Amino acid sequence: MTEAPPKRHVSAEACAEDIISRVGKNIVLGLPLGLGKGNSILNALYARAESDSSIQLQIYTALTLGRPPGNSELERRFLDPLFERLAGNYPELAYNKPAREGRLPSNISVHEFYFPAGRRLHSPSAQQSYTSTNYTHAARDLLDRGINVIAQIVARRGEGTDEQFSLSCNPDLTLDLLPELRRRREAGEGVAIAAQVNEELPFMLGPAVVQAGEFDFILDGPECQFDLFALPKPMVSPVEYAAALHVAALIEDGGTLQIGIGGFADALTHAMKLRQLDNERFRDLVGRLGSTDLPDHLCQTGVFEEGLYAASEMLVEGLLELKHAGILKRRVADDPARPDDANGPIIHSAFFLGSKDLYEDLRNLPENELADIAMTSVSFVNQLYGDEQLKRIQRKKARFVNSALMATALGAVVSDGLEDGRIVSGVGGQYNFVAQAHELADARSVIALDAVRTSKGRTTSNVVWNYGHTTIPRHLRDIVVTEYGVADLRGKSDRDVIAAMLNITDSRFQPELLDTAKRAGKIEKSYAIPDEFSNNLPEKIEIALGQARRDGVLPDFPLGTALTATEIRLAHALQGLKTIAHSKPSLLGAAFRGGIGAAPSLEEQECLERLDLDQAANMTDRLMRWSVLWALRANQSSD
Repeated sequence: MTEAPPKRHVSAEACAEDIISRVGKNIVLGLPLGLGKGNSILNALYARAESDSSIQLQIYTALTLGRPPGNSELERRFLDPLFERLAGNYPELAYNKPAREGRLPSNISVHEFYFPAGRRLHSPSAQQSYTSTNYTHAARDLLDRGINVIAQIVARRGEGTDEQFSLSCNPDLTLDLLPELRRRREAGEGVAIAAQVNEELPFMLGPAVVQAGEFDFILDGPECQFDLFALPKPMVSPVEYAAALHVAALIEDGGTLQIGIGGFADALTHAMKLRQLDNERFRDLVGRLGSTDLPDHLCQTGVFEEGLYAASEMLVEGLLELKHAGILKRRVADDPARPDDANGPIIHSAFFLGSKDLYEDLRNLPENELADIAMTSVSFVNQLYGDEQLKRIQRKKARFVNSALMATALGAVVSDGLEDGRIVSGVGGQYNFVAQAHELADARSVIALDAVRTSKGRTTSNVVWNYGHTTIPRHLRDIVVTEYGVADLRGKSDRDVIAAMLNITDSRFQPELLDTAKRAGKIEKSYAIPDEFSNNLPEKIEIALGQARRDGVLPDFPLGTALTATEIRLAHALQGLKTIAHSKPSLLGAAFRGGIGAAPSLEEQECLERLDLDQAANMTDRLMRWSVLWALRANQSSD
């Protein structure tokens, strides 16, 4: 970046002082999304701006991590000790709580292009400062806003002339920003690239490896070390398993895979492992879920012999699981002039975030296996532009798999926001991958969603006729999957799209949706839903998968969990309480039934102690205690 070596610091405050001296008091700070933020540098800059109103601090970032506050007292009691273990001494980002609560100083602003799902939904200030942009356009937008500071955690190895750094968890936007920031630096503009060394970060290879000269400042000292923020692995529902089994039967051997994060992604990982390691059981479960109206070339139930290559913006835990299972093993060419010379990696990815197990696994990979994973820019992974010939060679038979909140009967997809304009999360890279699927000759976009959702005791369909906000327009419709099956929409007429979507809609909502389509003249008045798709009800999923769940073939936590046995029991129980939380009479009834029941068993007592309810001090605590006892017993009786 500069001819002079970077200036080294052991104090975040001294590093912040030097940054201000370099760029002045108008700071436009870019922080990597998720894990890669230089928390200590950011917090020092924030403290300076908070105490000196002449400093203007604009923060641009995404996916701010922090300990969740919990939506109720019971949730807080469950989550606080859990995140004490998962987050350790991870320093809270100074702007997080003030931004969420609308209490930022007037000289500090925070603009995010992706929220942790639902975390900013009720924050007007965060909603107002949200920046809607595709992941691949975020670097461009940051440069347009005049970014002059980057603060990022990095991994380091070697000493002296052998010293190297890795952008590790977040080369995604930084690699795209560096060329222009170098140019601005050489033109005499005030620019500061600040790296904070974190000893827990895995040293990732590929384009993520950079030399010390890329940085202006390096913060590296014992006081600046902190634990990597870890996420708990989600509990996977039967509905997610059903959709995942359908999707696993769409993945073509010898192809390319992209997946996201969450319960569905973990379920898909497990379903693909079943397909590889217990193929007979996999075929049986897919068959039990019922018929699908798909062409033969889309039905893929054999084992992965050639294996897959992954081009996925996020290096999720599931990709490593698939690598260890011998599914991700297809190496790609790294030179378009030699397309048959497959000596490249098996995974290209732009960032990672996950559990402690993920970080430990990456740290412990031997060098030759680590080289299988190339951490690179988001512009490489998420789009075809640039190196297009090479990418087309690499990304054959691609399946880009993502999740959504809702879909319309005409094939539009709602993934990031509500029709009143509020943002749940963000578009991220979803549009990029859908667009790629339409540009690559043999690629498909697969969007998975639950057929229904239940809120405040009311169940509604996630397949709707129309919605006031869409993430993916109907002209980019492709494959949509619910627990009830697969709808292949590409190239079909509106009439045929509606018929296919009705086949994967919950049957409680099929009649109304069909009537709406008929009134709009989009399907013939005489049309009737085929009998094989007229029993799309939760009981169908239970009949198909219930025994496999009870046998442990489809476990609650397919990739493992950091939760104790007591916490797993509580997680199930609290999920049951959440279904009646909208109704005070129901909650009071649950508490009454819990209070008049038998004395707590040893396991129940352990659960109460975990929530600090073993000795209820007041009536509020007693009501919570009784409610938890009811929920524990209700869950046990339903198993």
